Amino acid sequence: MKPRAATATGYIPFAGFRRTVMGFTDDHLIPLVDEGLGNSAYLTDLGDGRALAVDAARDLRGLYAAAERRALTVAYAADTHLHADFLSGAVQLGHDQGATMLASAAGHRAFAHHALADGDEVDLGGLTLRALATPGHTDEHLAFLLLDGGRELGVFTGGSLIVNSAARTDLLGADRTEELARAQYHSLRRLTALPDETAVWPTHGAGSFCSAPPGTERTSTIGAEKRANTLLAAPDEDTFVQRLTAGLGTYPAYFDRLAERNRRGPAVLTTAPVLPPLDVGQVESLLSDGGHVIDTRPAADFAAGHIPGAVSIPLRGQFATWLGWLLPDTAPLAFVTDEDQDLDEIVWQAYKIGYERLTGRLAGGMPAWLAAGKPRRTTVFVTADRTGSRAYVDVRQDAEFTAGHVPGAVHIELGDLVEHAAEAPEGAVVGCGHGERAMTAASLLERAGHSDITVLRGGPADYAAAHGEQLAEGHAR
Repeated sequence: MKPRAATATGYIPFAGFRRTVMGFTDDHLIPLVDEGLGNSAYLTDLGDGRALAVDAARDLRGLYAAAERRALTVAYAADTHLHADFLSGAVQLGHDQGATMLASAAGHRAFAHHALADGDEVDLGGLTLRALATPGHTDEHLAFLLLDGGRELGVFTGGSLIVNSAARTDLLGADRTEELARAQYHSLRRLTALPDETAVWPTHGAGSFCSAPPGTERTSTIGAEKRANTLLAAPDEDTFVQRLTAGLGTYPAYFDRLAERNRRGPAVLTTAPVLPPLDVGQVESLLSDGGHVIDTRPAADFAAGHIPGAVSIPLRGQFATWLGWLLPDTAPLAFVTDEDQDLDEIVWQAYKIGYERLTGRLAGGMPAWLAAGKPRRTTVFVTADRTGSRAYVDVRQDAEFTAGHVPGAVHIELGDLVEHAAEAPEGAVVGCGHGERAMTAASLLERAGHSDITVLRGGPADYAAAHGEQLAEGHAR
């Protein structure tokens, strides 16, 4: 099964590390960035019509497009660890391209693969891939050092060393967070023993929930990290652990189940999944039988009129994150879309995090629903100068809230809102950074029985300015 070409919110290529080492240039390395999840996969041209893929996700559209442009066949598919934030594409690459799957023996994967231990090497035909045990982010984590002869070209660091940080260590439970942070300390010390000019190619980057700081750089070098990474500047192991664990925020609920799915191996897809059309009656039946309707239209369109009980998750890069955080993967899902929205993008964002019970999309969208005489609900969506004086509910992440919020705001992260809906005052203004997450929050509050909700079109600075206030800093709850 070969997915169609990537769209604007799928994997996109960007320039490599812009240098030449013994004939290996930036043109040989093709990073493929998932802007929504904040991750990078890598396609490495081995120079003979074959390629190595590292940490490829199940949404292979961008990777296949890049390989096709260069007439490459993926001969190897390497995973640095059992990913929690997306389903691996390695099994699919094995099926589609005959790729040899490379992964840690300690991961005990339940499918055929070339199991590697610390120091094992794979001859790629001119280049060599050496496995380096780098536990911390996960127990079985490997970094892959790419060598030309004895010369280190670069290292695929996965979820160990990332640009200006290191990946989170709490995914295996709070009781193991410190233990894994200490393992991460030693793994990073091992990596920084490599020559300064060695390129660093992480999987996790800005936008990821794996402790990546904001920024535009997604690749680095060992030398640059030794100069700028504050975690590497920690004077001792205890300080490193304190700095790393202090920055851990919440993460999407679906993270808790994907590592095991990746260990078992995602199901091979033999045909591209689609969203079939549903009539109004089918959507009604789905709702009454415990399914969920997801409205992917822009926040303003949802506000103007939506199916009662629908959840607003606008189609953008972060669509998969909020789908996986807020809704179960065990219930059937139907979608309300705009005519010009990319249905393939909806499908692949869902499938890459293991959501496969996609029943279809409402044929004709909201006009068809209204033409059938069905009820609609509206949500007030206004700029700060039109909100009036109301309680303010801020649904941003904790770090965002701490950096600056409306004085007196009630802080409930969007990911926690379903469980804490009763803490939101009636008739509140709901805000985030721009309005998309706040509209999602309003749809969840409506489902929980709240009414008279106003969604802020803008952010806390806009609200504070309109109401003559200064933003506050620090925690509120």
